[in-house]
Parts: sequence; structure tokens; C-alpha cells
Amino acid sequence: MTIYSAILLLFLILDPVGNIPLFLVALKNVDPRKHYRIIFRELLIGLATLILFLFLGKYILALFHVSKSSLNIAGGMVLFLIAIKMIFRGSEDVFSISVEGEPFIVPLAIPLIAGPSAMTMVIILMASEPGRWLEWLIAIIIAWILTSIILMFSEGLRKLLKRRGITALERLTGMLLVTISVEMLITGIKQSFFQ
Repeated sequence: MTIYSAILLLFLILDPVGNIPLFLVALKNVDPRKHYRIIFRELLIGLATLILFLFLGKYILALFHVSKSSLNIAGGMVLFLIAIKMIFRGSEDVFSISVEGEPFIVPLAIPLIAGPSAMTMVIILMASEPGRWLEWLIAIIIAWILTSIILMFSEGLRKLLKRRGITALERLTGMLLVTISVEMLITGIKQSFFQ
């Protein structure tokens, strides 16, 4: 995988457009003047979580005796389920949100930014080619920056795209993620049975 495909894949998994309605729902009871500060804080926590999983993921795998093929299969299955829900139900139903007051870590940083698919993906990147750790770190940071730009302007984008536009982008992203998840499953099965 090239650094460019890693950036694109991570950006699609982070799904900033699909997360716009979720962020708006989570922040609806919070003073609008605090929105930017909260979103930026949660984005930083999400980034720190992904970087932590990038560097400690292999030790977590070793601790639980999880093989790279199992990780590929599990990651593909989780990604597939999320993608199917994005296509048929919209991102608002992917995670149930019940937030009172100012959200902290859950649900914005985890699981909306650093969700199971993103964590699995960074572990897979590092497990497959650990010598390219700097490229994977750069890919995470660039995908995070692109995601941050979209989410920081979520209110304006919601007004610009309207509900239909956001739904169309969610479904397009979902279709791309389905193909990526199937590829992850096929790779995991090949690693398990044919290598």
C-alpha cells in the first residue's frame, strides 16, 4: 500500500462527512460558542488514540495472540458492517448517541473519530510493514487534518449540502468502504489458508 492509498483509506474510514450529523446531535445541548473548542479537543484525543494504536498495536496483538490474518478478517467484518449501515440507514444509526451536557471522549473522539475500523486499520498498516512507520504516521496525520477541516466547519457544511447531499456522500463512502472491507476479508482468508 502506498502512502497515498493509506491516506485515502484512513480518510474514508474516519468518515468526516458521515460524522457531521452525529457531531451536530452530540453538541446540540452545548453553548455554540464552545463548539469549536470541543470539536478540536475531541479531534486531538482521537488522533492521540490512533497514534497510540499505531505504535502499541503489535504488542496488543501479541498479548492476545492475535494473528495478522485474524486482524484483517475482523477489521474487514467491522468495516463491512459499518459500511452497510451507512449505505442503507445513514450514519445517524451507526452509533446510538445519548449525550447530556458537554461530550468528553465518548462518543466524539471514540468511537466516531478513533473507531474500531480506524484502530484496526492502523494496527494492520504497522503489522504489515513496520519499517514504514513514519509513512503510516504521516498518513494518519494527513487524514486527520482533512477530517478536522471538515468537522470544524460541520455546521456550515450541513447548511450547504443539506440532508440529501450528506446522505448521498455517506452512501458513496459506504460503497467504497464495502469494497475495501471485502478486500481485507479476502486478504485475511488468503493469509490464513494459503500461506
